[in-house]
Amino acid sequence: MNLAVQKTLSLLLLLVIGFLLRKKLKDPAQQKGLKTLILTVALPAIIFVALLKAEVQWDLLALPIMAISFNFILYFILKYTLPLFGIEKDSSSYRTYLLLFPSLAPGLSCFPFLIEYLGDDALAWGALADIGNKIFVLVIAYMIAMSWYFKINNDIKTGNRDKIKSLLLSLVNEPINMVIILALILISVGIHLENLPVFIGTAIGTLSNLMTPLVLIFIGIAVVFNWKQIRKIAGLLMIRSGLTFLLSGFVLIFAPQLSYAAILVLVVFPQSAISFWPFAHMASVTALEQENEKKRNKTFDMELAVNILACSLPFTTVIMLTVFSFGEIFTSSTTLFSVGFVFLGLGLFKPLLKWFKLIEYEPALEKETHSS
Repeated sequence: MNLAVQKTLSLLLLLVIGFLLRKKLKDPAQQKGLKTLILTVALPAIIFVALLKAEVQWDLLALPIMAISFNFILYFILKYTLPLFGIEKDSSSYRTYLLLFPSLAPGLSCFPFLIEYLGDDALAWGALADIGNKIFVLVIAYMIAMSWYFKINNDIKTGNRDKIKSLLLSLVNEPINMVIILALILISVGIHLENLPVFIGTAIGTLSNLMTPLVLIFIGIAVVFNWKQIRKIAGLLMIRSGLTFLLSGFVLIFAPQLSYAAILVLVVFPQSAISFWPFAHMASVTALEQENEKKRNKTFDMELAVNILACSLPFTTVIMLTVFSFGEIFTSSTTLFSVGFVFLGLGLFKPLLKWFKLIEYEPALEKETHSS
């Protein structure tokens, strides 16, 4: 059996174990505790090890710029295309989709697969790219959310500088970002993993080994099988994924000299699940609206946001496992374009079908009106 397929099956087994543990860990507080352990202990440890073991070249610092550029490109594409899918512009649903879909959560959806399939260098590249994405989801997304809030509630003149300041501090203080900064400082002065005291290196290495099993078990526990929600959101997730494959294909055309590992990072990193941070900004805005006694239009649809997050992680996991199981196939721009257009077709099938039915219905209705 192919080694990549064997590895995929072993990872799927961890997902099944997580799914079987759902009844034991059904309390949201327990799931939140597991997620906190992943994001504040296991993930920072594995990124620290990867950066100190990898040969990080300073020209790779262009990766955060590429990541935040992807966030903006997807944002502006969706801004003008979401209404084509029957989502009314400037509605709460429109704003919810537009804020969530360009965001990325590679820590829970991409990094475990990078380390398992490609190793330390690939994880280091992903960690550096995530700096740009973090700026988008923590700062830019918050500013967008607040601008919408003040536009809808134009009688409110109060600024929110303290909140922006706290978000900037959280960008610096987040464990993952602190680890990346510390690792880059150590690398710049010539200190690598083998130069650290043995007991420190061993402890950090042991913590990093928790990453993959914890993440996959968490996905198995958190996955939601609500078929009505999945049918509603899956189409737009396919469109998001299709657009991402197309963007990766375009980049690959202009950088054909990339290594196998670099190409797969280019393909899977932007396929990461939707980030929780924009949802947190939405919750802050909703809280502000609830505090005010006036009855106001809702800036965001929180129920829709929860459903999107619930569907995004398992959807992305399937994409990641598929790409890594057939790695060589996905290193071709032709494949990326083909898969991208197939996903776009699947996502657009139902909206286009409704559109054609509407076109057929209107002339028939007009003819019936004239005849009567």
